[in-house]
Amino acid sequence: MANGERLYNASGCHSCHLPGPDVVGVDAALPAGGAPLKTPVGIFYPPNLTPDPETGLGQWTDLEFVNAVQRGIGKSGGHLIPAFPYTSYAHMTREDVLDIRAYLATLPAVKNPAKPQDVAFQPIVRRGIGLWKRMGLDTAVTVPDPAQSETWNRGRYIVNGAGHCNECHTPRTVIMTSDFSRYLAGGPHPEGEGKVPSLRGLIERGRYKDANDIKLALQNGELLGYDKLSSGGMGKVQSNMAKLPDADVAAIAEYIASLK
Repeated sequence: MANGERLYNASGCHSCHLPGPDVVGVDAALPAGGAPLKTPVGIFYPPNLTPDPETGLGQWTDLEFVNAVQRGIGKSGGHLIPAFPYTSYAHMTREDVLDIRAYLATLPAVKNPAKPQDVAFQPIVRRGIGLWKRMGLDTAVTVPDPAQSETWNRGRYIVNGAGHCNECHTPRTVIMTSDFSRYLAGGPHPEGEGKVPSLRGLIERGRYKDANDIKLALQNGELLGYDKLSSGGMGKVQSNMAKLPDADVAAIAEYIASLK
């Protein structure tokens, strides 16, 4: 459960699944769901992740949880729209995904029914996603590179998996798969407004002095004078990173610093 809590924070689960503005009497720190997530294709309302048996995950099996998190298949068997970043979580080990489930099961159960997604032509879109997965869903678990350090490999694993940095910082192809020829090189913001900066060459470009500087930025953000770490949703990401063990943040920083 301790590992699950770390990965829950690295994944930013609460940032998307926080209670909606119309949910009253619920601890805002719980992932009870309902807050709107605006995207170019419509508005999504991320569901309840607490163990409530009627409106949350209380009656989900381990298989259903893994299928949703790593394959984008809902409890009913339908394809999930990849506003939920299962395309990144697919690169995590199954054990780590189940550790997140174990942590979620320890949270207080909150009754909060899911809202219908405000997306046009949903049945057609979901059927199309099945075809899209055949072209764009890479399910290979991230394995260590023996030529790199243990901390570098840990950082890459978090960045590519739980941290799902690629989802915002890598531009898309014409069919909306990640363009890995420009991996983490920045691109249009997924919510449709503005751009997401490149994570490559942060030290060479003078953005940060070294890997430790990146680490301090992830842990402290604008409280220590690191500017532009609260824009475009990055404020929530930085807050989640600050909850990770020091060694994990150092590993993320080492990996990002290596991207030229």
